[in-house]
Amino acid sequence: MRNYIAALLFIAGVVLISITGWQFIDAKRQQKQSTAEAQEMLGKAKDTKLSRAAFQPQKDETIGMLRIPKIHAVLPIIEGTDPDDLKKGVGHYTSTAFPGDHNQILLSGHRDTVFRKFGEIEKGDELIVELPYGTFRYVMDHAKIVPADDTTVIGSTAPNEVLNVSTCYPFRFVGSAPDRYVIYAYPEEKQS
Repeated sequence: MRNYIAALLFIAGVVLISITGWQFIDAKRQQKQSTAEAQEMLGKAKDTKLSRAAFQPQKDETIGMLRIPKIHAVLPIIEGTDPDDLKKGVGHYTSTAFPGDHNQILLSGHRDTVFRKFGEIEKGDELIVELPYGTFRYVMDHAKIVPADDTTVIGSTAPNEVLNVSTCYPFRFVGSAPDRYVIYAYPEEKQS
């Protein structure tokens, strides 16, 4: 009986590890595809220089890139924050603004995929958002830890532009994390 239970536990462990491995590999594949889409879109945009008014992304669409030099991150930005969107890259919370709108911009990503080194970002570090209508640079000012169900961090900051980037916290937590880590970054300079 003991050998039977040990065999069942071993099989269950192998199955769980396999599922987790597959999810990680699938997320990496989707992020790679979204990165290629973003690079192609941004390359075409250099020739046609889209205006902010003409930039009206659709849900689930790859819309740009987030670069975080400190952690060597080059991440695709997807319009939306549904679980399927976050498998592809960093999600843009659809009810928030875009760079240049002088309001809150909220980007979110998984701590165990796109934001694996998120805890290394410090005050003064640069975050760069590239969209078809321009490149926008932000500097981290501070971070805040809030409960997972705290929605008070989402709201208008007009006329001040704020880039908030969030992920689950604690970073090394196994399972559904109880908190969110939110970075507050402010424009470094005007559109380039």
